[in-house]
Amino acid sequence: MPRRLLLALLAGVALSLAFEPATLPWLIPLAIGARLLSLRGLSARAALAPGAVFAVAFYFTHIWWMHAVGIGAWLALSAAIAAFLTALGAVDAVLMRLRAWPLWTALSWVGVEWARSTWPFGGMPWGRLAFAVIDTPLAPSLPYLGTAGVSFVLALLGALLAWLVVDPAARRRAAVTLVMLCVLLSIPVWHPWHGRVTGHVDVAAVQGNVPGDGDVLDNFRAITASHVTLTEQLAQDVAAGKRRKPAFVLWPENSTATDPMTDADTNTGIWQAVRAIDVPVVVGGLPDAPDRTHVLNQGIVWDPVTGPGDRYTKHHPVPFGEYLPMRGLLGRHNFGGLRDFSYDMVAGTRRTPLRVADTQVADAICFDIAYDDVVDSQVRNGGRLLTVQTSNASFIGTAQIAQQFAITRVQAMATGRWAVVASLNGVSGVIAPDGHVVATVPAQTRAVLDQEVALISGTTPAVRIGTISGQVAAGLVLVRLFLTPVIGWRRRKSRREY
Repeated sequence: MPRRLLLALLAGVALSLAFEPATLPWLIPLAIGARLLSLRGLSARAALAPGAVFAVAFYFTHIWWMHAVGIGAWLALSAAIAAFLTALGAVDAVLMRLRAWPLWTALSWVGVEWARSTWPFGGMPWGRLAFAVIDTPLAPSLPYLGTAGVSFVLALLGALLAWLVVDPAARRRAAVTLVMLCVLLSIPVWHPWHGRVTGHVDVAAVQGNVPGDGDVLDNFRAITASHVTLTEQLAQDVAAGKRRKPAFVLWPENSTATDPMTDADTNTGIWQAVRAIDVPVVVGGLPDAPDRTHVLNQGIVWDPVTGPGDRYTKHHPVPFGEYLPMRGLLGRHNFGGLRDFSYDMVAGTRRTPLRVADTQVADAICFDIAYDDVVDSQVRNGGRLLTVQTSNASFIGTAQIAQQFAITRVQAMATGRWAVVASLNGVSGVIAPDGHVVATVPAQTRAVLDQEVALISGTTPAVRIGTISGQVAAGLVLVRLFLTPVIGWRRRKSRREY
């Protein structure tokens, strides 16, 4: 068992190194294969130990940046996801007794990725295998297979490598399967997905930065003033012929970290900026919910004539970061600073794109970009352009910023859309539908990024599939686990009768 635990530990660390900041995606199949080898031949109960070691080594390392919010938040969120991966160890130990276990363990990985992205507390998709492939030959498969499909391929590659090791008699079959899989994956490289260009618009993204100690709520007025000033400077440059007039301006999440409708100074500043540039500005604000006891994290389309209009509310507030689950129980304690959560954000439900300057825009706020259901539904309903409003102010100096930008590149490819990112203090940027980064603004700088982008129509196969593939994978594995004792009993009965 010690050797198995060591192998599981190394596999978990290796998988974390596949993502930013190390960015070594070639480690993914090796890590998945090593994990399976640590489980091979164990009972479901015995497999919980290496499963837990792998889970802790991977996820506690992968989202170490969450400690910037609070040690309690990091521990709670990491432990919740590690519980899924620990249970997966027991599941895979059973599945590896089956004849086609490489296929079944790949399905189980995808099923768990879907499950932990859904529950508990809205789930957390960070660390899905597909999020590490943006600069690899697998990336062109994203528009066809989606994130779940690419994760399946990576998990299957790892399982096939493990099959080569544990079953010498099957090495030829495993090798042939690997070659066939690689051939199939080469097809998108030579025939990438392309949507139809229906027009072009100029978009300006404002990065106002966080002054002082970097705390958003303590500096919210200075932050708003910075975005107002930069937007006014943009208007002056447009008037002087130095820049083209954008169709609209994108401000980041928390560019107004208060209710912009009721706070007089903030409201005045927004009107000042919007009237100066004379195009809609998508403002990031924190208006009060209708019940006045909760907060909404919104992107608000502010028209220079009619004022605040269409809005997108963040679908997935971060548990232990933007709201406190089980507040009645946990709110009484200050473990890891949990008592400091003074308010809770309410999740949005919108599935249609924003209407901004006659453009259908699929918007996402910060962590929303990691959830397929947010962008897929808006693109299916007509979104021609992807925008991301994010803050990242709490995570300066951590891997979170690079990880989130990589995820945004993945979603741009999967949806076949241009993506414009406005971040409070970095990294803002523009991403093409092939994942190529067209332009960026360095972190912790004040700047306006303006870029012409194409409006794309057509729906990628990945968007059409949506989240159903993860649900199907989970369902198939559950059915197979349920049938395993039944099939075993029938086989034993058949042998006795013979």
